[in-house]
Parts: sequence; C-alpha cells; structure tokens
Amino acid sequence: MQYDAHNLLVRPTAAAGDPGLILRVTPESAGWDYIHFEVRQLAGGEVWSFATGGHELAFVNLSGRYRVTSSRGEWTGIGGRRDVFAGAAHALYLPRDTEFTVTAEADGAFAVAWVPTDQDHAPWLIRPEEVRRTLRGGDNFCRQINDLLPPGSPVHRLVLVEVYTPGGNWSSYPPHKHDQHIEDAAGNLIEADLEEVYFYQLDRPEGFAFQRVYTDHRSPLHAAGQPIDAVVRAEHNCAVLVPEGYHPVVSAPGTTTYYLNVLAGSAQSLANQDDPCHAWVKDQFRAVDPRLPIYLD
Repeated sequence: MQYDAHNLLVRPTAAAGDPGLILRVTPESAGWDYIHFEVRQLAGGEVWSFATGGHELAFVNLSGRYRVTSSRGEWTGIGGRRDVFAGAAHALYLPRDTEFTVTAEADGAFAVAWVPTDQDHAPWLIRPEEVRRTLRGGDNFCRQINDLLPPGSPVHRLVLVEVYTPGGNWSSYPPHKHDQHIEDAAGNLIEADLEEVYFYQLDRPEGFAFQRVYTDHRSPLHAAGQPIDAVVRAEHNCAVLVPEGYHPVVSAPGTTTYYLNVLAGSAQSLANQDDPCHAWVKDQFRAVDPRLPIYLD
C-alpha cells in the first residue's frame, strides 16, 4: 500500500444504521495487520454491544460515564470526566472470547481498540488514580504523558498512551520510529515493529495540529521503493495512521492538543529509535513548560 497525506488521515465518518459511530479504522483500511479502532458516542441510557472473538480489547472513556456488563464481569461508574482535558481516562481491558454491553450512565464518547491474540489474560479496569503521569522533553517540545496500558502490562500486544501537547509545542519529538523488530546480541529489544493510531481531540473547535510521517533508508517501506513523506493536518476527532516511519507532531499556538495513542505489533513495548538527525535536541533543553501538567490530580 502506498501511503500519502490522504490515506494517513482518517476523518469522522457517519455509517448508515450506526448513528453512534464517530470514526473507524480497520486493518483493511489501514493496510496493516493488527489494530482495529473505533470512536463511538452514546446518549445516557443507550447501549452498544460487541464480542471480542479472537482479539484482546481496550475500552477508553473520552467523556461521559459507563457501565460494562460482560461474560467476564461487570463494572460501573467507568469514566466521569467532562472531557479529555479534565483528568486521566479509565481503561477497561477485556480478553478474547468476551461478550459485553456498554451502557451510558451519562452522555459521552469512548474509544475501543482491539487486536488479534492467541493468549488469555484477566480482565482489568485501570482507574485514573492508577495511571502514571509524566512530563517528557522540555522547552517547546515538552508534553504530558498518561500511561494507560504501558509496556509491562499483563496483556499480549496492546499499548495505550494519552498525550497532551500545549499550543506551539512539539510532541513525539525528537522524531522516532518503531517499524522493525531489532534485538541486540544479548536479546535486548532495541526497536519493536509497531502499528500506531493517533486519535486527536483539541480544546478549541478551530484548533489543529500538524503531523509529519516520513521514512528514511532504514525503513522496510523505503527499501521496497514505497517511502512515506507526508504532512497531515489533524483536527478534532480525526485520526492519523502511522504504519511506519518517524512521526513528530506540532500543536497550533493557542490550542492544547490531546491524542490517544494505540500501538500493537511485534512486542508489548515502546522500544524505538530516534532520527539521528534530530536526536541531539534531547540534550539541549533548559526548562519544563510551566503550562504542564494540563490538570492537577
């Protein structure tokens, strides 16, 4: 599949007979192997039912509050934040062969991501108070990270991260990539081969961010004669696909940019390598952006 700015950007799309659907990504539409991703909305009292089949799945509240009943258990009061800028998410992990129903206890939107698995893991509700929050980078490439489902979690493939980037700042910077599985002689993982979705929300309706996705000579696509070099304008409720390559983001001045990262691939890891042309910036920053954290616990 040849990737360009057109097919790396996924905009909100209405689906006949499915009024709750905001956005959908499938392996077929993305041209990759693992990640299914949807964003949905429900009014209070409405329900959505699904079955994981041969996949592990994560439910992430964006806004609103939910009850989930399933063949593996029941959870109530999931969520409650006004929007993504008001606190960390709840995330509910469900294993394969689970049937479940989501009921909205209050109007809102949520994301679901699922990937194939041949492993069985226990259901797990991650609460906001359990989410590790860190500040990464400095100066104008400082951002806030919420580790919802970080490497080392008791799951098979899924990794989930929330990122907040103040206006004018860069994120996913210096540019890094994770498109090959590379281990050193001792078996330590240097880089994982991961697919990635960036799902964007913005604190201002007119706001936007730019994301560049590009490969160099180290990328398998580049070597196959299908390099990527695209700049995508991301708006509220849009997603950007990162099948390979480096993928830095910049938030428009005056706009705080949020994105939910979903990753899956050769390892439950975030092992990556920086673009050597830009890695030096990590040693140069002088201060942490005083606008962070975005919210206080």
